[in-house]
Amino acid sequence: MERMENFILNKSQFGNNFLWGVSTAAFQTEGAHDTDDKGLSIWDVFTAQKGRIKNGHHAQDACNFYHNYKDDIQLIKQLNIPNFRFSLCWPRIIPQGTGKVSQSGIDYYNRVIDSQLQNGITPWATIYHWDLPHALELKGGWTNRDSVAWFAEYADVCARNFGDRVKNWMVMNEPSVFTGAGYFLGIHAPGRRGLGNFLSAVHHVTLSTAEGARAVRAAVPYANLGTTFSCTQITPASDKERHVAAAKRVDTLLNRAFIEPVLGMGYPEADLPVLKRMQRYMKPGDIERMSFDFDFTGIQCYTREVVRASFFTPYVGARLIAANKRNVATTEMGWEVYPPSIYHLIKRFDAYPQVKNIIITENGAAFPDTVVDGKVNDVKRTKYIYDHLQQLLKAKEEGARVNGYFVWSLTDNFEWAEGYHTRFGLVHVDFETQKRTIKQSGHWLAGFLKDN
Repeated sequence: MERMENFILNKSQFGNNFLWGVSTAAFQTEGAHDTDDKGLSIWDVFTAQKGRIKNGHHAQDACNFYHNYKDDIQLIKQLNIPNFRFSLCWPRIIPQGTGKVSQSGIDYYNRVIDSQLQNGITPWATIYHWDLPHALELKGGWTNRDSVAWFAEYADVCARNFGDRVKNWMVMNEPSVFTGAGYFLGIHAPGRRGLGNFLSAVHHVTLSTAEGARAVRAAVPYANLGTTFSCTQITPASDKERHVAAAKRVDTLLNRAFIEPVLGMGYPEADLPVLKRMQRYMKPGDIERMSFDFDFTGIQCYTREVVRASFFTPYVGARLIAANKRNVATTEMGWEVYPPSIYHLIKRFDAYPQVKNIIITENGAAFPDTVVDGKVNDVKRTKYIYDHLQQLLKAKEEGARVNGYFVWSLTDNFEWAEGYHTRFGLVHVDFETQKRTIKQSGHWLAGFLKDN
């Protein structure tokens, strides 16, 4: 493996208690879509619809983590990564979303958890990473207020069955993404569109985040309990007032609308008036029910967006200027490579006095990867991780309460609407043979974590 030039980062600079980890998600990796009595998820149904996923890909097999979990956990150990973030598949545990629990689903996750512990790896469980049971979507999914009770029941089942060994929990993964893409734009499962679907889903997911957390706290009183947010630094196209105002509205939608209600601040409707329409879905006491005192806040940061005012864009009056039109370095996703974004977002979230602890629960990049002579020389990904760690360390040294970093992702996987086209993994996967090849970035991280 090639060494990084000007290597100055050292693991010890982050402190002995800093958390190092890697993240995955059930639907993106497990496969085994109909094994035992697993129910359909909204993504099982969505990916079966023609034209939804690039190149017609589906996740029926994905990385086959369901059967390969022992080997993949061994890879985590080989990479010297002490913490593993994985998600629990709702319809694998409760096939119809509520009611009867699948013993085979419980047994499977018990095996996954036990395998981690046997290898000296600490499990971090995400309760919801987008795979809502299809049976519940037929009842309205997140647009139905009953979803709050459905989710609390599911969270309770997870906590009671796994909480004796899992002490680190994340309730929701990126609510702004799965509500925005799935219930407003229709480009992710379940494919719904429209403001009404979006606002109702947002409110019920926000309520569910707090209710799910209360269920976990009741079952596992001493759990380290958090939830995660997708965050993007928003920069105005210029210092003109209209662009600055547009950037503020987009920032409110993407970076404030989901965390501030959880912090007990309510929806930031003063800075994004369309959120006032949320009142039609609220009931007395909801402001209090939406809030929860989390032990940590997960930030998931990949890029930044540059915004300009747009009279013709409804609700936010703004549009993004694509990175490929700004002559900047980009990833395979078309996202700008801009490491300072993670610094600015850490500082932003650290400014909330209610936020006790920040963990970067996802950060990574997709680049074209090929295996040549048994190796994947992904220099760009290695540099991406390194540069972002520099920015994280800068924030930490300035006093920000950031105490963990999880790479997305362990292996290449099914990347939602992009299918298998984009690769984020530290480990390359040949999806025809399921052969794993540790990339240069994985070897670099293993060395960084072992001995600096």
